[in-house]
Amino acid sequence: MTVAIALFTADLRTHDSPVLRGALDSADQVVPLFVLDDGVRAAGFVTPNRAAFLTGCLADLDRALREYGGRLVVRSGDVVREVCRVAEETGAGQVHVAGDVSGFAQNREERLRTALSAARRELRVHEAALTVVPPGAVTPGGKEHFAVFTPYFRRWSAVGVRRPLAAPAKVSVPDVDSEPLPEASGFAPGRPSPELPAGGESEARRRAEAWLAGPIDRYADLHDDLAADATSRLSPYLHFGCVSAAELVHRAVGRGGTGAEAFVRQVAWRDFHRQMLADRPVIARADYRPRGDRWRADDAEAAAWREGRTGYPLVDAAMRQLAEQGWMHNRGRLITASFLAKTLYVDWRVGARHFLDLLVDGDVANNQLNWQWVAGTGASTRPGQILNPLVQARRFDPHGDYVRRWVPELREVDGAPVHRPWLLPDAERRRLDYPEPIVDLDEGVKRFRRARGI
Repeated sequence: MTVAIALFTADLRTHDSPVLRGALDSADQVVPLFVLDDGVRAAGFVTPNRAAFLTGCLADLDRALREYGGRLVVRSGDVVREVCRVAEETGAGQVHVAGDVSGFAQNREERLRTALSAARRELRVHEAALTVVPPGAVTPGGKEHFAVFTPYFRRWSAVGVRRPLAAPAKVSVPDVDSEPLPEASGFAPGRPSPELPAGGESEARRRAEAWLAGPIDRYADLHDDLAADATSRLSPYLHFGCVSAAELVHRAVGRGGTGAEAFVRQVAWRDFHRQMLADRPVIARADYRPRGDRWRADDAEAAAWREGRTGYPLVDAAMRQLAEQGWMHNRGRLITASFLAKTLYVDWRVGARHFLDLLVDGDVANNQLNWQWVAGTGASTRPGQILNPLVQARRFDPHGDYVRRWVPELREVDGAPVHRPWLLPDAERRRLDYPEPIVDLDEGVKRFRRARGI
């Protein structure tokens, strides 16, 4: 009886799972394996928020596999050592895994291939498991990746979307030992954000069904409206692979309409960043387009930014949402990143690390390259653009509802002063216990432009 291993990484689902399907098609029995990898922990990616979400994902994956007659096998330690150990224990001839793009993932894949080959076993990498269009599937003439989104999106759209794979009817697992399903507190000490969403494929599919049933139709009109909160909220589930990006796009394209088109475009940005990182893993740390920056190191200002105490209500509201939910509205991400990297002129890596510490959807490709895009060191075609938080407030939170939700000190303030509390009488300002602005916006703009020579 033949055995294959389906090694789950960032694809924690049974629907539209090329890894699980590939393993099932290649052998009589399959070991659905997840390794609590020491390397991931050492790299600083096991934070309280992601650990709490991950434990929900694994419990839900195990439940689903049991419905098909199988179960999830959990090991901990070095991923290569544990995969090889399970292969030896079960006689597995193949290991199936999703292709991924970070330097860590590429190194893991190469180590797995080398170790398995030495044992005369085969590694099968499924490049289409985590993206809609795999990295390298579309390239510009003479180059290995697109550096501008619009031409990439045209080529990406022309590829077409593969049909989603059905969930398996049956999963037969050989006799092999497993550790208990982990608890978040066991491998990521610390308290997670109080309003984290529930992890897992079941919740992902429930949210996707609700999104595709109607709210997606208004996405083009409302996706930047901070108070409306009208985005899909599917990013954590995409990051952990609880729902397939290809399936979401397939269904959105089938629904049609301007909202679906706008949503598909945002999913394409995810693939765009992945094809860049796949080609240049170093840009997870280094500037894609260096600007010769001499970043300011101001610990007090960086701390005020992290704590949502900058004195600019829209910036502070977004930062407090991040702390409370482990998630932030995309428009808020742009505004807070611009404020740190350009208005304060603090190294974007300081902000990117804080986001990775708290975001449940903290994806290396999206997070790091979006930060560089805003900082003007990435793929942006407008590297000198600065987002003024007051202008952004007027456009995307005109009535102050978003600010009032997340900055309780300003909840009773009526009208425009909710975004400009320094306009209030002195006595009222003191009563609010809200900080003065830590920087003059005009001075911040001048400082940034001097630094960049623009």
